[in-house]
Amino acid sequence: MKQQTQAQKNSNLTKGDINAHLKRIAVPASIGFLFNTLFNVVDTFYAGQLSTEALAGLTISFPIFFIIISISSGIGNGTNALSSIALGEDNNKKYHLVAYNSFFVSVIIGLAIALLSPLFVEPLLRLTGASGESLSKGLEYIELIFYGSLFFVINFIINGLLYSQGNTKPFRNFLIIGFLANLVLDPLFIRGWLFFPEMGVQGIALATILVQFFGTIYLSYNLLKSEEFELSKFFSSKLDKASIYEIFHQGIPSALNNATIAIGIFIINYYALKYGGDSSVAAYGAGTRIEQLALIPTLGLNVAVLSIIGQNYGANKFKRIHKVRKKATIYGVAIMLLGAAIITPLAPYLIELFNDDPAVVEAGTTFLRIEVFAFVSYIFLNISVSVLQGIKKPIFAIVIGVYRQVLPFGLFYLLGTTLNMGVKGVWWGIVIINWSAVAITLVYTNYQLHKVEEKKSET
Repeated sequence: MKQQTQAQKNSNLTKGDINAHLKRIAVPASIGFLFNTLFNVVDTFYAGQLSTEALAGLTISFPIFFIIISISSGIGNGTNALSSIALGEDNNKKYHLVAYNSFFVSVIIGLAIALLSPLFVEPLLRLTGASGESLSKGLEYIELIFYGSLFFVINFIINGLLYSQGNTKPFRNFLIIGFLANLVLDPLFIRGWLFFPEMGVQGIALATILVQFFGTIYLSYNLLKSEEFELSKFFSSKLDKASIYEIFHQGIPSALNNATIAIGIFIINYYALKYGGDSSVAAYGAGTRIEQLALIPTLGLNVAVLSIIGQNYGANKFKRIHKVRKKATIYGVAIMLLGAAIITPLAPYLIELFNDDPAVVEAGTTFLRIEVFAFVSYIFLNISVSVLQGIKKPIFAIVIGVYRQVLPFGLFYLLGTTLNMGVKGVWWGIVIINWSAVAITLVYTNYQLHKVEEKKSET
């Protein structure tokens, strides 16, 4: 039997100072997300250096790439939630059952994505209205990315098992190393340095796949040496229909919620092309990378909230659940207000880092200076979704996700065409949709917390 260590004590999130747990989990996770975003920033930077069409191509292909991320992170979040609850219940056997069946699900999904992607990639890109060189570049990039799908899914599964223990450092380390490797691999493959052929945007995709492959090896090693995981217990577990159902029940809503974001990006790209052309799409691609940098610390908070609430739900400690939610929200709002204050005056200079086309800089500056009004809304939405997943009420994520992506159909047209606001109508539409979604989400989350707490107290 493994000896009780400080690391194992840290994996128990039902005891100890909440602020300390939030900091210990969120800070490494946030640093990891920072380097993950910087990874994407590097890709965007090099695509912008190739041409405006290459940058637009990456931007229009991103929603399809996001399908992989959505499915992977959804199953990973489901694994995190279920394994956190198992640890909160002090049920190590169930933890390994979740792990075993999650790996099985990840392999099936990863292979299915790789095999089926040729059937839907080009039609989806054409739905955005893309054509010509932008479409060509988007296809070159995304068709290659899909071959690495398996590594993306497995990495999120392993990470979910580590996150449930409150251990966010391995994923942080992988993302830092991956970013540094990408700095070298991107130009190596894009420009054809040394003995490599010149691959253009396909070089960006190949670099990403190689980094994910390395991540699978590195994260597997860290899971094997983690405090709660034992290889013998993992292999003694069996395929279990109930566990697979729970993984999908927890993971699919999260995946579909993320997938609706991809749908939303499709819609935004469509209207950005309609009202502003390639320059607006390129500006949106660069602007969202900058926005993601501001959101990074809050992503770490989301991980901490899900892990801590999952364990405390398993242990029936609802007072701690409320405290975690309140503290995480306060920290998140403060961070986003600071981000908005920094980005607003620096917007044109930040866009120029990606593309110095005057039309792109102007469009990107406008986007960022409007989008900052939506920054705080992401805190309320994301933390609420994490809370709901932690208490095994994940379905609402789909509902609010669909709401946020269906409403743009009418609202963007109303603002952009009927009110003649053009592409500004798209940007302001995002702000309006997010804040209306916050109002709905807060009411629902409060209701579910109260309902679950009452039910637990009765039993």
